[in-house]
Amino acid sequence: MDNIIHVKKCLQYQDLKTVNSLMKLESHLSRIAGKYSRTFPPYVQEACSAGARRNLKTNLCKWCDSTSPVCEEKVCYSNCNLNSYCESPYEICVAIWKQDNDSIKISTLCHNPQLPVEDVMVPNYNTSRCIMTHQSSEEGIFYICGCVDEQECNDKLIFENHTNGYSMLQSKEAIPVAAISLLPPLLMAVMITVIFYLCRTQKQKKRAKDWGQKHPQHQALPEPGKAAEDDEKLSVMTDDNHSSMIFTCVNSINHNTELLPIELDEIVGKGQFAEVWRAKLNHTTSGQYETVAVKIFPCEEYSSWKNESQIFTEASLKHESVLQFLTAEDRGSGPRKEYWLITAYHRRGNLKDYLSRHILSWIDLQKMAGSLVDGVAHLHSDYTACGRPKIPIAHRDIKSTNILVKSEWECVICDFGIALKLDPSLTADDFANSGQVGTARYMAPEVLESRVNLEDLESFKQMDVYSMALVLWEMASRCEVVGEVKSYELPFGSKVQEQPCVDTMRDIVLHGRGRPEIPCNWLVHQGMHFLCDTITECWDHDPEARLTAHCVAERFNLMAQMDCDDILNNNTDNEGSKTARLSGEHQASDGNRNTQ
Repeated sequence: MDNIIHVKKCLQYQDLKTVNSLMKLESHLSRIAGKYSRTFPPYVQEACSAGARRNLKTNLCKWCDSTSPVCEEKVCYSNCNLNSYCESPYEICVAIWKQDNDSIKISTLCHNPQLPVEDVMVPNYNTSRCIMTHQSSEEGIFYICGCVDEQECNDKLIFENHTNGYSMLQSKEAIPVAAISLLPPLLMAVMITVIFYLCRTQKQKKRAKDWGQKHPQHQALPEPGKAAEDDEKLSVMTDDNHSSMIFTCVNSINHNTELLPIELDEIVGKGQFAEVWRAKLNHTTSGQYETVAVKIFPCEEYSSWKNESQIFTEASLKHESVLQFLTAEDRGSGPRKEYWLITAYHRRGNLKDYLSRHILSWIDLQKMAGSLVDGVAHLHSDYTACGRPKIPIAHRDIKSTNILVKSEWECVICDFGIALKLDPSLTADDFANSGQVGTARYMAPEVLESRVNLEDLESFKQMDVYSMALVLWEMASRCEVVGEVKSYELPFGSKVQEQPCVDTMRDIVLHGRGRPEIPCNWLVHQGMHFLCDTITECWDHDPEARLTAHCVAERFNLMAQMDCDDILNNNTDNEGSKTARLSGEHQASDGNRNTQ
């Protein structure tokens, strides 16, 4: 059919009789195709079409209407935090650069290269590099590029034959006389800036030195073979006043462009966007050091680093169940440039690895799961614990590998790379490409279906609650009160591969309404029965029917109260039976004396 249509377009200015003949042939072939398609049952046709769509390979592109770029030398980045799969395999990733006076705006999208965009055709798009090409425009400077076969390839914008847009923006010719006249005040400004910087730097160094002299009791890391308790105190940054003073001192040094004296020790984790290292934060005045975690992003993952650092720097984010943030830095230059996030270090690792090695008691489960729920409730809250207003945050990738074990009874939430600030001032258009993100295994049904209600910010919180329910199920499966504790298994572990795709999870969760199994022996224990009811309500297929994180937190408080009441009742029953037994013995002895 496509070939006939192509021939018709090519002959549109030739013999009309030939064109009419081709049209009749096209109609005849359409009737034949319709005839044979009706010979198959509808479910066969639907299965075939669904399979064909599933096998189509589409591009994953950055997709933002308007962003301000970030440029380095001859390479710029779109600074877009949103992405989306293209609807058609024929669509490519496109980036449009518009420069008007002193403003530069970037538009990123999926687009069919056979059609014009902004009244121009996309040139040279059969490449994985988005190479900007200048186009004539009456409205200002206009660049466009297209690319395929690499995820988010329209994020990195390359100017091969030019300097980048910011450099061009600043490269307007200036009259030599004007430059000479501006030289004296410019030199004066540079001198004042240098003097001011030196004064501030010396002041900060003096403050750090004074602090080190006033606090000589701060411990160094223990030598190998010392008690694990001492190691825990140092490897985990706590929220007490002492460590807060350290954090304040370090941040002030960083804000004055001095990089922290950090020595990378050992890589402890690696994800899709970054590596995590254990490192030593040296105290130059005392010769001692703290153990910290350093998350290192390569140059091309700047947008992920920027989003996570912006989330972490929110003052209202601080909570005992959220990973403690130290500072963010960019190190190196050019292609070797790296972006660092420095946080507290927790030697027990993530929850997935911890559960695979440990079996939890009921108290362990209650405390550990409760800390996770408190952390999610804090992220979703409109207020801090002190009552100050805050912007709610949706994590959007809650899973057992993004939760660190702080202690035997505490967890902290980490990895805010795709987290989203739920600012009420934003509109549905701002969240237009915020739907299908995260890890497929933990995606809620509405995310798998790409039917998130962007008009209601609560929708993003409901997605987190579903994912949290799966993590609670993982923890419950390793609790000793369920009876025979089986080997650790991820949610849907027996039904899917280690890295299931979205299509597989859509078939199980969305179409099959499948959830992880809750065996009958889990429900024997009263507290576990209550927890399983809560989990079931949190992974409900209807997002609006799910519990909120605050409601789940209240239920955990109620479970703790129930356990206290059970302990008191057991003690009362024991005392009553003991009194009755002593009374009976006393009466029996009296009866024996009367008989004698």
